[in-house]
Amino acid sequence: MASIQMTKTIGIDIGGTNCRLGVFDGLKLVKETRFQADFMQICKSNPPDLAWQEILKVLENAIQDAFDQFSDIASIGIGFPGFIHPQTQLIAQAPNLPGLKNVNLSHDLRQLIGKKVIVENDALVAAYGEYCLNNRPSEGLIYIGLGTGVGGGLIVDGKPFAGANGVAMEVGHIIIEPNGRLCGCGNRGCLEQYSSATGVSNSYFLATQKKRNTAEIAKLAVEGDTDAQSAFNQAGYALAQVVAHIQKIIDVPNVLIGGGLSASWSLMHESFETQLNADLIAVLRGKIHVKVSTAGDIAGMLGAAMLSV
Repeated sequence: MASIQMTKTIGIDIGGTNCRLGVFDGLKLVKETRFQADFMQICKSNPPDLAWQEILKVLENAIQDAFDQFSDIASIGIGFPGFIHPQTQLIAQAPNLPGLKNVNLSHDLRQLIGKKVIVENDALVAAYGEYCLNNRPSEGLIYIGLGTGVGGGLIVDGKPFAGANGVAMEVGHIIIEPNGRLCGCGNRGCLEQYSSATGVSNSYFLATQKKRNTAEIAKLAVEGDTDAQSAFNQAGYALAQVVAHIQKIIDVPNVLIGGGLSASWSLMHESFETQLNADLIAVLRGKIHVKVSTAGDIAGMLGAAMLSV
């Protein structure tokens, strides 16, 4: 009997300033690499065509390094922070990567490396990774990632739901403050201008005229700084509004909060719970299970890898 040769997959999670690449054997992470990739700054500093070539070069080099270590990699999945058409794989826009429009990462990388490449929204692949790690709950799962921006993903009937144009669950761009802060998507008052790392920093700056990153603001909040506490409370209130409204539409009780800012969940939790209970319709109160992800950085990489198979 001929032996069955097992193959590995690559999952890449792209952030605003860095990337994580994981080589997987099924659900098992075999090798993880983190590398500096400030795509936001690349896009701000270069014309779109040149910025795109730089992004491709960074990703190609990282993938080639993995190929040099593992000869049995069959496919690559990438979680990308943008609006991605589910059929064509065209990235229509990436709000936090200025100037990047109508590019096809799947096609262009496949031409360079000669392997199957699929690209999906970064929050949606994280949602799928969380779904796989949480024993695939039958009710489905909502994932909300609080990072540089705010992303969302929905798993229904065991499948990621991207919508007809790839913008389903773009919860970061739900408007919670009419005529509020200008967002990278072009609208004003979007959730991610209040409940992301950027949003918390901006809230603190507007109150104090002092620039601080979220780690510094969190430390100040723990020490009793009322402006820092207010910035996190505002993030919690805004996020709860959106979660409550989503539940009125899709009624999926399992909600996972992830992303870098979730490390400060204790500073948002009270305001979040207060607002969530206020905004939910009565029949849903007490039935929504909100948890902070314990997957660390693996969910986005794993979800991308699993979707590439």
